Amino acid sequence: MQNQISDILQRSIDTKRAILNDVRLIETIEHITKICTDCFNNGGKVLFCGNGGSAADAQHLAAEFSGRFYSDRDPLFSEALHVNTSYLTAVGNDYGYEYVYSRLIKAKGNPGDVLIGLSTSGNSQNIVKAFEQAQSQEVICIGMTGASGGLLNDCSDHIIRVPSDDTPRIQECHITIGHIICELVEKNIFS
Repeated sequence: MQNQISDILQRSIDTKRAILNDVRLIETIEHITKICTDCFNNGGKVLFCGNGGSAADAQHLAAEFSGRFYSDRDPLFSEALHVNTSYLTAVGNDYGYEYVYSRLIKAKGNPGDVLIGLSTSGNSQNIVKAFEQAQSQEVICIGMTGASGGLLNDCSDHIIRVPSDDTPRIQECHITIGHIICELVEKNIFS
């Protein structure tokens, strides 16, 4: 079993090393950090969406902005769109699960806001529909996916494709990259 543990850790390290060595991906992360910084500085909000473990990661990252990361500072307007279970189950039942995020974007999205969608496959229909709605409202769409990017390639303004097809490794990198963005945005705004 220790060999299996070591192997899993090594695969995680290898995926992160691939990101570290990808200059274009590092530049994309830097650019997205600037987009989020500008959004907050202009009074906008950063919204998150995901499914399953990616929903948990979305909620985690939203809390890093709206609560705190390293600094004791004012909150930033950020939320995960799935946290109202009464809304989620009603819209899922009445309209279909693929509309749970797009309806909230229609209600909450303003030009210059940012929507970050986490989907390891890039093919989650509720996130695709949310991005389509967001783009019609001039909300900036940032996809976080696995290697292929899936359908989010075509409806993201910016996309972070983790160089892996292994869901756990992708999710581990999403939270690492998300933490990097949160840390740097906080420093940009509050230092």
